[in-house]
Parts: sequence; C-alpha cells; structure tokens
Amino acid sequence: MIARYTRPEMGEVWSPQRKLETWLEVELAATEAWAEEGAVPKEAAEACRASAAFTVEAVNEREKVTDHDVAAFVDVVAASVGEHGRWIHYGLTSSDVLDTALALQLRQAGEILLASARAYRDALVERALEHRDTLCVGRTHGVHAEPTTFGLRLAGFAFEADRNLQRLENAFEQLAFGKLSGAVGTYASVPPAVEARVMERLGLQREDVATQVIPRDRHAVLTSRIAIAGSGLERFATEVRNLQRTEVREVEEPFAAGQKGSSAMPHKRNPIRTERITGLSRVLRGYAQTGLENIALWHERDISHSGAERVILPDATIGLDYMQDLAAKVAAGMTVRADRMRENLGHTHGALFSQRALTALVESGMTRDDAYRVVQENAQRAWDTGTEFRDLLGEAAPDLDLDAVFDYDAYLTHLPEIFERLETLR
Repeated sequence: MIARYTRPEMGEVWSPQRKLETWLEVELAATEAWAEEGAVPKEAAEACRASAAFTVEAVNEREKVTDHDVAAFVDVVAASVGEHGRWIHYGLTSSDVLDTALALQLRQAGEILLASARAYRDALVERALEHRDTLCVGRTHGVHAEPTTFGLRLAGFAFEADRNLQRLENAFEQLAFGKLSGAVGTYASVPPAVEARVMERLGLQREDVATQVIPRDRHAVLTSRIAIAGSGLERFATEVRNLQRTEVREVEEPFAAGQKGSSAMPHKRNPIRTERITGLSRVLRGYAQTGLENIALWHERDISHSGAERVILPDATIGLDYMQDLAAKVAAGMTVRADRMRENLGHTHGALFSQRALTALVESGMTRDDAYRVVQENAQRAWDTGTEFRDLLGEAAPDLDLDAVFDYDAYLTHLPEIFERLETLR
C-alpha cells in the first residue's frame, strides 16, 4: 500500500525488517526444538540464539546470487553465527518458515486492525446515543418515506461495525496456524514433535494436514471478510456523502482549519474522506477475489499464490486499518444539522404521515382500498401543490383525530428498546 494510506504501526508490521525478524523467530525456535529432541547440540542452539543476525541489505545482496529469498536469508544468518550456523534451517523447507512466519505477522496485523475496528464501532455507538431523539426523514429508494431518528440510523451502522469486528476476530483466529512438516507435509525431514515444540513456543496451532503450505482457504476467509468490512465502511461513507449534498445538507464531514475543498472554488466543502473510503473499498473487494483464486494450487503446492499474497495481505490489512481510522474520525467529528433535518421533514408537506392516515381511516370503518385511494390522492396533491396534507385530509375525512395522525412521537415509541440493545455494545 502506498504511504498515503498507511498508518505507521501497521506499515511497520509489513516492513522488510519485521518480515525477516519473524523468519528468524521461526528458525531459532526450530533449532531449539531440535536441540530438545537431541538432534542438534545444545551449545549450537544457544550459539544461534546468541549470535544470529542479519540486515535487510545483506539479504537483498545475497538474493542477487541465490535468486531465492529464504535461501539468501539462511545464508546470511548462518554466516553470522559461524560454525554452529550449519544448524540454521535444519530439516526445514522454505514454506515451513514462510507460512509460520506469515501467521506471526498476521497476528500482529490483526491486533492493530481489530483495535481500529473497535474504535470505529465505538464512535458510531456514541454518536447514535447522542442523536437517539434527533428527528430526520427516513428514505427508501432515495425518496422520503417516514420519520426516523438520526441516532437510529447510526445504530444500524454501529451493529454492522460490530458484526464486522466479530468476523475479523474469527478470521484472525483461523489464521493462527503454522506448519513444520517438510516438503510435502509428510514430516519426512522434521518429526511432529519438533513442529509441536515450535508451535508452542510461537503461540500457534499446528495445521492438521499441510501440503508444503498452509491451505489458502484460511487466508481467503480473511481477505473476504476484509472486503465485507470495507463494504460496510462504504455504506456509511455513502450515507454521509448523500447527506452532505447541498440540497440535503443534514450532515457534513469534519472540515479542518486551513483545509481547502477545491483549488478553483473556495466555497466548496467536499466529502473527500468518505469518497476516499468508497474508492478504497473497491480495492479491498479486488483483493478478496485474488484470495479466493489463491486457494486452488497444483498438487502439494505451486507458487502462483505467493506473488499475489505479497501484495494483497499487506495491502488489505493496511488499507482496512486506514479506512477504519478515517471512518471513526468522520463519525466522531461530523457536523449533524438537526435543524436542517427537521426542515427537510416538511418537504412533502406532511405526506410522510400517509401510513398513519391510512391506518386511521381503516380503523374508522373504511375499506382498505378505499382508504388507500383517499390517502394516496390527497398525499400526492399535498406534495404536488404545496398544500398541507393535514388540511386536505381534514376535508376528505373530517371525523379523523388529526392530532393523533400527525404525531411525530408515534414514530419514537419503541426506539428505547432498540437503544437498550445498542447500549450492550459499549
């Protein structure tokens, strides 16, 4: 991911330095496990732990000769240890190191990603509770439907964010698996006991059946759930963008002092943050597709997944982390124009009370179809002519209790129960 969309902590997880550090962690754990099995001299394992070192530059230089990144790394580390360096990578194949180390990197990335997911959810919860009674119009098909509250709308986004948090937690749990079972998973060059010791040291579970690699369905779950979470962020972003339109202007993104909305038009306040979230969500969905295509490898493995994973796993986690942080800031800092929301409720001249009018006419004894026709005709007249629907309905059905029909509070009666559910997320 480009630096523009990379938060430093997550970027560090995927740095060349951190990657090689995790490789070394696996290599040293394996050497020590072999020593405990009696296959490697104890003093050799101790020397490896004390002396093993590398630099990214040295590994890159060596790779120009080997044309193999793990082999280059092993050469550099072994040379740094000296005589006992020959026990580095003993019995292992490259993917034993790569896949187990990748699990460690993903665990680190997961801790950061889950934290930003919680922050996004929590920002939505707080704003939803703040605006639990802020009346606004509900829209279906982009058209005014019935009154709701802005807090209820945000509550829906908050619960979606919580579901995505749970999905991501589960995805990272499924990725906490490593393998040291050799070239085709038969343990021909490294016994299960060594693998068990290494996984215990590293805090990972062992893969029940590996080929030369960890099965890639595990990774596809993560990229798919990252894409789903990104789409949830896009749904929130799209809502803010729509509500920030000049004709609506119910919500506005934070606009910082000194910020410029347009290079040519100084009056502009553009929803650039939510538009950025929308665009990046498309990238995440592309990564999900690649993750799915990585599942089907030839026989015990090929490396068609490898080059793709070097891009999609860092970029997907970095991208979602950035988007969640950005969305949390939008949620926490957006300007909510309650007065404009109330003003916009009147755009249909009361026609959005049509369902309550229909129900009242049915309760008065009118057939549903007749009642529907009366309400439809007068609601559309109100909207088309700018006449108040209440006045038109009063003429068409003079015996109705109009105060009871045209009552905003009637739409809020059951909302406390919903907000009690929201409180459980705090």
